[in-house]
Amino acid sequence: MATAQQTRPKAETAPKGPGGEEFRAWLSRTWPSVLVLIGALLAWELAVEIFNVSSFVLAKPSEFIAATIEQHELLLAATWVTTEEILYGFLLSVVVGVVLAVAIARFPWLERAVYPLVVLFQVVPKVALAPIFILWFGYGLAPKLLLIVVIAFFPITLNMIVGLKAVDQDLLLLMKSVGSSRNQIMARIQFPTSLPYLFAGMRIAITLAVIGAVVAEFAGARDGLGYLIQFASTQLDTPLMFAALTLVSLLGLVLYYGMSLLEFLLRRRFPHIKSPESA
Repeated sequence: MATAQQTRPKAETAPKGPGGEEFRAWLSRTWPSVLVLIGALLAWELAVEIFNVSSFVLAKPSEFIAATIEQHELLLAATWVTTEEILYGFLLSVVVGVVLAVAIARFPWLERAVYPLVVLFQVVPKVALAPIFILWFGYGLAPKLLLIVVIAFFPITLNMIVGLKAVDQDLLLLMKSVGSSRNQIMARIQFPTSLPYLFAGMRIAITLAVIGAVVAEFAGARDGLGYLIQFASTQLDTPLMFAALTLVSLLGLVLYYGMSLLEFLLRRRFPHIKSPESA
């Protein structure tokens, strides 16, 4: 006869969430970079002071931080303009990149016909395209978005094509054996499998979108951080130029880690989605 202790069911413990551990891991990876950045800024400040470098040549961190505070309204307005250009262009890049990758993976003949042209188009110097786009579309938003798309769509397309082809071949044979069509296999197997690869391409693309927006503003714009950098250089306002350049760099950093955060949240919501490294 079983005892009460033997028949009593064991209490199930709730699984611990990975959030705290992942945050501590992220913090351990981040703080060395923060320390290096602070040390570099201090060394920069001391080097300019010791060697008596003119502020027209190289502004000290304290000078362009002061310029950021003094002209924060101008810099915030320019940052907002550039951010809008980056986000709109990046979203268009995602649409173009995903559609092109799905089409190439779905139709093999399209890959043979279009993919070499995509690669050839990617190696064209984008700086040379900026004035052409402005000549065609003027100084509005359209040439900037087009240049961002041209620069940023390629890593999305390339990574997603790899993801669409990285599906388990045994699973493909199983889907075909039960009569699934190619569109069903694409929607239910290939597309979910490619999502981690898509996010890897999007992280690269968001940084390229920042470069594309600044290059487009260099070529012809009336506002934005790229325009402000060019304007400050013509006025020999080096602190303002470094302040705008710093904001461009911070903007790219925030957008990159924002994309990483979005991927992290999706993986928390859908645990079956794994990164390519852990797959």
